[in-house]
This record gives sequence, structure tokens and C-alpha cells, in this order.
Amino acid sequence: MILKGKIALITGSSRGIGRATALLFAKEGCKIVVNYSKAEKEANSVVRKIKSMGSDAIAIKCDVSNEREVKQMVEKAIKRFGRIDILVNNAGIIFDSPFRDRTVEQWRRTLGVNLIGAFICAKYVTLHMKKGSIINVASTSGIDGVSPETMDYDASKAGLISLTKDLAEELAPNIRVNCVAPGWVNTDINKDLPKSYVKSEIQSILLKRFGEPEEIAKTILFLASDNASFITGTTIVAAGGYL
Repeated sequence: MILKGKIALITGSSRGIGRATALLFAKEGCKIVVNYSKAEKEANSVVRKIKSMGSDAIAIKCDVSNEREVKQMVEKAIKRFGRIDILVNNAGIIFDSPFRDRTVEQWRRTLGVNLIGAFICAKYVTLHMKKGSIINVASTSGIDGVSPETMDYDASKAGLISLTKDLAEELAPNIRVNCVAPGWVNTDINKDLPKSYVKSEIQSILLKRFGEPEEIAKTILFLASDNASFITGTTIVAAGGYL
């Protein structure tokens, strides 16, 4: 158990990559703060699953783009567990629409959750984190993404990668900050993609398939653990060799 006795706050952990990460961390001996914004039923299901594994967890509703709510979430987590050793900024949203139809409000919402939310969480969690690890979940879209239909998402993930480097310098040497940039992953956010589009994208992936949430979770686990004790300010691409 490489995270035995640790406490982790994982945003957006009611499903997808966040859920897989929460369950993997719990398997490795970590207690989990399961954050959700709307999916209360799913979040409570994750908590029950973690408890059935012999670990402990609490579900906390919070919109990570809301500073007041984040502050309250962190306070609840500290009251329950006493500290936070690991923060995983996983919460994210995406709008898919043509350039001319995209609104300023969509831009603000996307940046608020995907980028500013990560900053707010880091700001308040590190008030209670003397030594630990922060992992931001970005995307290959933030590295070499060219998709006008999701330009605000791409910009938010590029910003998250940049924020990772800045936080790594700001919080060194006691808190490591790293980033994972997944490619295509089989999550709810991608389940309604046209089959023809999925087929064409798979042809651009060397491993010829989408990744699974559990595979991304393993990369996050590595960065959160002491196995990555000499890694900070780094982005690991987990995309199956996406060209």
C-alpha cells in the first residue's frame, strides 16, 4: 500500500478518471474526499465502495469555480481527516459548438472550472499541506490540440499545464506539483462521440484504442506516491501514442 495513511482530495471524483483514481488510491491505503458538483448519487456510491474496501471516505458537494464553496469543502475535509496530503485537480467540463455559436459565458464557465478551479483548490488546500503532492489532470488538447469547436477547453488545459509549472516553483521544495495529460479515454464525456469519428481517431493512436480511466489513474497514483519523489513541474502524456 504505497499511500497508506494518506489523505487525498480528488475533485470531480464521482465518475470517470476521478472515480477510478479515488478507488485506486483507496486500494493503496488512502482515505478520500470525494468531490462532486451534481452527481450526488454517484459520489455516494464511490464512498460506499471505498468503505467496503476497508478505507474511509466522505462525499462533499462543491463547484470548484466558486471560491467560497472550495474554502468550505477544504474546511470540512480538514475537520473530518485532520489534513490533506494529496490534491488531484480532476474536475473538468467541455462545451462542443461551432466558433460563431460559442458564447463568452461558455468561455468563462470552462476556464472557471478547468483552470481557475484548480488554482482555488491549490490555494486553500496548501494552507493545510505542509508536505505533499498536487496532480493536475490536463489533456493532450492543451499541448497540441487544434479543435475550433473546443477552443475554450483547449485553452483551459494549456493554462493548467502552465499553472502546474508555476505552482511547482511556488510550493517547492515540500510540495510537488505535476500534471497528467490524457488523450482519448473511455469516459462519459466521450460516450456520445460519433462512431465514425472514434474510428478515425483510433487510427491516430499507436495502441489503436482509447485508454481506460483506470490506466490514467495509475499514472496519477505514480505522481502522488513517493515513487515520483524527484519529479515536480512535469507533465506526463498518457495518450497511447497519439499522433
